[in-house]
Amino acid sequence: MSPQFNLDGEIVPAEEATVSVEDRGFQYGDGAFETLRAYGGDIFEWEAHADRLDRTCEALSIDHGIDRAELRERIDETIAANEFDDAYVKCSITRGVQPGKLTPDPDVDPTVVVYAKGLPRGGVDGESVWDDPATLQTVKTRRMPDSAIPASAKTHNYLNGILARAELIDTADEALLRDTEGAVVEGAASNVFFVHDDALHTPSATRDLLPGITRRVVIDLAEDAGVPVRTGTYEPSDVREAREAFLTNTTWELRPVDEVDGISVGGGAVTELLSRLFDELVEERHY
Repeated sequence: MSPQFNLDGEIVPAEEATVSVEDRGFQYGDGAFETLRAYGGDIFEWEAHADRLDRTCEALSIDHGIDRAELRERIDETIAANEFDDAYVKCSITRGVQPGKLTPDPDVDPTVVVYAKGLPRGGVDGESVWDDPATLQTVKTRRMPDSAIPASAKTHNYLNGILARAELIDTADEALLRDTEGAVVEGAASNVFFVHDDALHTPSATRDLLPGITRRVVIDLAEDAGVPVRTGTYEPSDVREAREAFLTNTTWELRPVDEVDGISVGGGAVTELLSRLFDELVEERHY
C-alpha cells in the first residue's frame, strides 16, 4: 500500500501529497513541527508535544486556528490509514502561501501535513530503532543562540543541525553542539546525558538548547528511582571523561553512547536502569 499522508485534513496517497512552491515553509522555513512516537496506536506524551507545538506557533506568531482535538484526530487518522500500531509521526504547520515578501501576513491559511513511518514495537517486549550505540563528535558549528531564534521552538529551519551533521566523520552518528560560550548544550537532534560522580548530568535548559519531551521523562524517571540529577554548564571534556553517556529523543528513546571524540565511554548501570524504566513506562501506558 502506498504511504498515506494527511494534507490539510484529507488523507491522500504520498504521490498526491504536494505543497505549493510558494508555501512559506518551503520559501523561508517558516513553520513549526513536532516529531511524535506512536506505541500501540496511541501517541506518547501527546499533551506535552501539543503544548510545545502551541509554544512554537506562538513564538512564530502563527495563529493557525486548528484546535488540539482536531489536530489529534488528523494524527490518529494518519496512523490508522497506514495501518500502523507503532510509528514515527511528524506533524508540520506552516504559515501557508502568502505574497512573496519576508514580512508575514497575520491572516494565516496554514498548510498542515501529517505523515507516519512504521517502527518496531516499543516497551518491554520491543526492540530499538537504532542498531548500535552512538558515537559522538564535537563539532565547530555552534548552537544558534536563543536571542537569534528561540531555542525551545521546533521550527522548519534546521540548517544549524544540518551544518553540524555535515561536519561528522564517517564513524560518528551524532554531533555534539556547544553554545557560543563553548558549553555543551545538545546533539544535532538529541539531548545529552552523562554519568559522573554517581550522578546523572545534563546541560541546563537555561542554556541555548531544546529541552526534549523524552529528556523530561527520563529526568522524572531518574528522580523517582533515587538517581541524583544535576543540570549545569559542561565542557566537552566532561562528556568525554564520563563513566557512561546516552542520548535521548522521541525516536531513539534512550541511545547509549560508546565513544566521544574517539574516546571510549561505554554504557553502564544507570543507562541500563533508565532504559528499562522507560520501557516499563511505555508498556504500562500503551500495551
